[in-house]
Amino acid sequence: MEKIRKNIINRSNLDQKNLENIDLITKIEAVLYLKGRPVSKKSLSDITNNDLNLVELAIDKLKSKYSDPKSALEINENKSFISLELKQNLNEFVEDLLPSELKTAVLRTLAVIAIKKKILQSDLILLRGSSAYEHIKELLDKKFIQKRRQRDGRSFWLSLSEKFYQTFAVSNEFLSKISESKK
Repeated sequence: MEKIRKNIINRSNLDQKNLENIDLITKIEAVLYLKGRPVSKKSLSDITNNDLNLVELAIDKLKSKYSDPKSALEINENKSFISLELKQNLNEFVEDLLPSELKTAVLRTLAVIAIKKKILQSDLILLRGSSAYEHIKELLDKKFIQKRRQRDGRSFWLSLSEKFYQTFAVSNEFLSKISESKK
């Protein structure tokens, strides 16, 4: 039993050393890729357990890395928020790859609704910006979401429709797992 415990401790130490060997730039790049939305510099500092100044230097290096015209991705900065996104000039190219003729921005709005499963329209607008009003209209027209008036307020609840589940072949259980992991 003692041998197993020592083996587990050694493996844990190895995993920790491997994590320590990953440089800050790579960690920030991974966070931005997985989040898929703007992340504050402060959050990046907290997640990577690094000083804000080091995070800003790493972001500058990432910007340089993605400044290559041959790269499909770019680092965008808006105030103190950073995101890793597809370059604008490629949106038209990838639109044919998106299901049901949804533009990239509309698909991202749908992804937020899918992750949350049920979200107030006002909260979605805060997350995605005022252009989300148009996205919501398009998603309603294509019957991917449902809209119900909030009982105690002026906003609307947005949730996924049955057509969403059929079109994207995603189960409610899978979305629940994703939603739980985001909390």
